[in-house]
Amino acid sequence: MNICVVGTGYVGLVTGACFAEFGLKVICVDKDVKKIKDLSNARIPIFEPGLEELVKRNIKDERLSFSTDLADAVRKSLAILIAVGTPSREDGSADLSYVEAVAQSIAENMNGYKIIITKSTVPVGTGERIRKIIGEKQKEKNDFDIVSNPEFLREGAAIEDFMRPNRVVIGAESDHAIAIMKDLYSPLYLIETPFVITDIKTAEMIKYASNAFLATKVSFINEIANICERVGADVHMVARGMGLDKRIGPKFLHPGPGYGGSCFPKDTQAIVNIAKEHTYDFEIVKAVIKVNEKQRMLMVEKIKKAIGDLKDKMVGILGLSFKPNTDDMREAPSVSIIRGLQKEGAKIRAFDPAAMDEAKKFLSDVEYCSDPYEVANNSDALVILTEWNQFRNLDIDKIRDLLKRPILIDMKNIYDPKKIKAAGIRYTGVGRE
Repeated sequence: MNICVVGTGYVGLVTGACFAEFGLKVICVDKDVKKIKDLSNARIPIFEPGLEELVKRNIKDERLSFSTDLADAVRKSLAILIAVGTPSREDGSADLSYVEAVAQSIAENMNGYKIIITKSTVPVGTGERIRKIIGEKQKEKNDFDIVSNPEFLREGAAIEDFMRPNRVVIGAESDHAIAIMKDLYSPLYLIETPFVITDIKTAEMIKYASNAFLATKVSFINEIANICERVGADVHMVARGMGLDKRIGPKFLHPGPGYGGSCFPKDTQAIVNIAKEHTYDFEIVKAVIKVNEKQRMLMVEKIKKAIGDLKDKMVGILGLSFKPNTDDMREAPSVSIIRGLQKEGAKIRAFDPAAMDEAKKFLSDVEYCSDPYEVANNSDALVILTEWNQFRNLDIDKIRDLLKRPILIDMKNIYDPKKIKAAGIRYTGVGRE
């Protein structure tokens, strides 16, 4: 089966490469000429473990190709996956202009039956919107089906999530479309992956509901952490006690500076907007968004409390990306926190294993370093913002000796406070007394 993936961003590129690994012939399409040229030479524009090797292998085996010619790709393909961006507008709603433009191009170049699959995260009702556009813009009448097939890829673990997902959600309204989708995902039947077969609107809602709930867990445990600090409890033991309850589970109960990335901030805003458009006030998720914004400023206050007056103080930052194993800086807590520190007069030096080039697009007046020890050297304090594995086993004695003042502010709680204090370093965590 030939398939076309429109959009070579994070979702589109991972999806295309993984479907090629399944043995399908995949054309990934994008308007960005330089990006397509780079991808054709297996130069990957994002940091995602294992993706470069996957792309190289499937280009070599002639299952994966890249093109700027959407018309040709549509004509050659039975299945067309839309994986373009749906950024937030100022009011929080999803901007569907890219999705609609792709739908129109598909309509104008159809040469037979096609199945059009939305991978992009889109508001409920977008499937019908695409159906209407294609129905109206076709030059010649051809049968087609619309399918919602939302992605649930974690940045840093996307290939594993695609190859061994918790579930595959398929929203469709024809048996023929469902059969094609099952064929696309046939390797997952061998590992007994659960398939959720439903209607299009329900599939679209599953994506938003999932991300909103996970964001809620993050904001909830951060609120608990803030209370723990005030009453003298240990949030890690609280989270463990909660997580062992199978009704709750341990995932996403990790306190820190708040969630970020390309999904949670955008999708929580979007689902609030969807509710508003249908005359419902989604108060829980509105509170989740508010708590997440507040958490970042609380982290600035935490740093200020640990160091004192920040004027002309050098603050060393370890970790800039919103999570480890990615270079994604979109909505990263580090951006708000660093800007907050700079507003208080602090100087910043920082290191991240993958995200420093991206960080330069968001942050100015930052001294970027080559490793954690260069960051620590002569800094007034060291702040851990992202839990990269290489930050978990630093030479603490060396860090202490390099710092101007022995202060470690561990916003991901990756170190044992007793060991850090025993090394002669003042330790501050999140949700710990």
